[in-house]
Amino acid sequence: MSGSILFNAIVLLAGAVICVPIAKKLGLSSVLGYLLAGIIVGPYVLGFIGQEGEDIMHFAEFGVVMMLFLIGLEIEPKNFWEMRKTILGMGGAQVILTMLLSYFILTLLGLEWQVSLTISMAIALSSTAITLQTLKEKGLMNTTYGASSFSILLFQDIIVIVMLAVIPLLAKADETPTTQQVVSEDHSSFLDSLPIGLQALAVIASVVLVVILGRYVIVPMLRWVAKTRVRELLTASSLLIVVTISFLMELVGLSPALGAFLAGVVLATSEFKHELESTLDPFKGLLLGLFFMAVGASINFIVLSTYPLTITGLLLGTILLKGIVLFIVASIFKIKLDQKLLLTVGLAQVGEFAFVLLSFAFDLKILNAEQLDMMLVVTALSMTLAPILGIINERLVLPNVGTKQAEKRPVDHIAKTHKVILVGFGHFGSTIGRFLRASGVEATILDQDSNRVDLLRKMGFEVYYGDATRLDILESAGIEEAKILVCSIDNPDIAVPFAKVLIKKYPHLKLMFRAKNRNDAYELLDLGIHDVYRESLDTSVKMAADVLTNMGHRKYTVHRQSQKFIQYDEEMLRKLTERPKDTKEYIFKVREEIKKQEEQLEEDLKRGIIDDSTQWNSDEMRLAAKKNGDT
Repeated sequence: MSGSILFNAIVLLAGAVICVPIAKKLGLSSVLGYLLAGIIVGPYVLGFIGQEGEDIMHFAEFGVVMMLFLIGLEIEPKNFWEMRKTILGMGGAQVILTMLLSYFILTLLGLEWQVSLTISMAIALSSTAITLQTLKEKGLMNTTYGASSFSILLFQDIIVIVMLAVIPLLAKADETPTTQQVVSEDHSSFLDSLPIGLQALAVIASVVLVVILGRYVIVPMLRWVAKTRVRELLTASSLLIVVTISFLMELVGLSPALGAFLAGVVLATSEFKHELESTLDPFKGLLLGLFFMAVGASINFIVLSTYPLTITGLLLGTILLKGIVLFIVASIFKIKLDQKLLLTVGLAQVGEFAFVLLSFAFDLKILNAEQLDMMLVVTALSMTLAPILGIINERLVLPNVGTKQAEKRPVDHIAKTHKVILVGFGHFGSTIGRFLRASGVEATILDQDSNRVDLLRKMGFEVYYGDATRLDILESAGIEEAKILVCSIDNPDIAVPFAKVLIKKYPHLKLMFRAKNRNDAYELLDLGIHDVYRESLDTSVKMAADVLTNMGHRKYTVHRQSQKFIQYDEEMLRKLTERPKDTKEYIFKVREEIKKQEEQLEEDLKRGIIDDSTQWNSDEMRLAAKKNGDT
């Protein structure tokens, strides 16, 4: 039963459904939830999933490929070319330094040079899946940390091709027949059959082929499919693109992930960019979750209990060594302190490609079974610890050091700053921004939805992509010089903590916050923010005013009455800010205030502040003027 595909699917899905919401509720990342789910259902805890977890991982790795395709879609080709120095510089420096230091240490520990070099290559690689998923979840792709991480990971995905080519050369001479057999059976490719001189040419030709396919085959195919107006056919086409390109790259001997990324970059300028993103995103999320669970299930607790001190030492040593290297590389490239710490912690783990390299080396008899098992456990544990270290860094380290180092270098490449910062540019925020611009007031606009940013930029708005709740991005937006910050974020779970940080860090700033309803307004008022705007108040009062107008009331009178109603309601809101905790007492006070509000409006009418009989009606005056003009 336990070997059934359906049973395994039930177990994995149930584990995800239970563990991930708990992790998110505790403020942890979804990645950690998936990893814990994999550990629990794996062969060494509950035992629902056996050794077939390795087969699941091979299937789930397709999620990593799909993720890189989607990331490629978000990168303009010209921007990719501009990143070449960062990719080669930071990525190359990180891989080379990590390999040299780890090789030196492992050799000193008494390992053979072939074993040391193989393990050092595996250690040099970080987890593309975990890092990029975390970046996407937290909206950090367009920060310095995000761009640097992406550059390093992309270089690693490229260099793994070279590593796979080098590992067979490390096999001992007496193992040469076995080596050839393994290469032909498991890792054979078109490149293996070519002379060394033609292999480089074949690699270039493959990249060019991907570009040509993207331009002249894939886009016309998608246009043809789109004409059918069959949604599921477009979904099938999207999957076909990723699978085909990955297969072709693997056939040639290149990284499927690299091929998928290049295809995404090529299609980034097509009209199907957002359609492909929305279609493939659910598949990517599910497969990535499956991948993380497979990693958790692969942790061999028997090996861990057999060599606890050795594995602990290797694990901590690996994370520490990679962290030091990343910190040095970030310092060379003059990255800001908080971004430097994020990079150091975010990429300190060993990645999924290490599983491939280590298993390949074992097949070639470079590593023995004991060395393989220990390194696989170290790899899986480092991937599990990565989200935990990120949380520790985010909650304990960054709040104390993240803003103490001032640098002129902007984090998010914001070209110019203004006295007004507008956070959130959805339906609510865009109305504010348009009115301000029409009145001659420019604002620095930040939004976390990349699709929306792309669309608004095409419309002519100067909108920047970034998570405004991060202090480094606010600094790059010029918050120190700004006078007003307008927050139009519709999620109180984000807006309220954001307000607390702003009040503490920037007391000079005038804060104007959107509130979805009365309860949200209470929370913001309790913090001491006086300018709170309920999004439903004006609209609902206007609608009620139109009802009165359609029933025959004079428009001017209704307008005055509605303004008075808003004034009294705002006064009532502030009176009720210090609301009783008891629901019954609160209801009593609300009823009391509503009664007072109605009495005030009635009294105003009696005193003539709002006089339904004597005030003018703009519509009647306009009609009268038109009539007099005609006569």
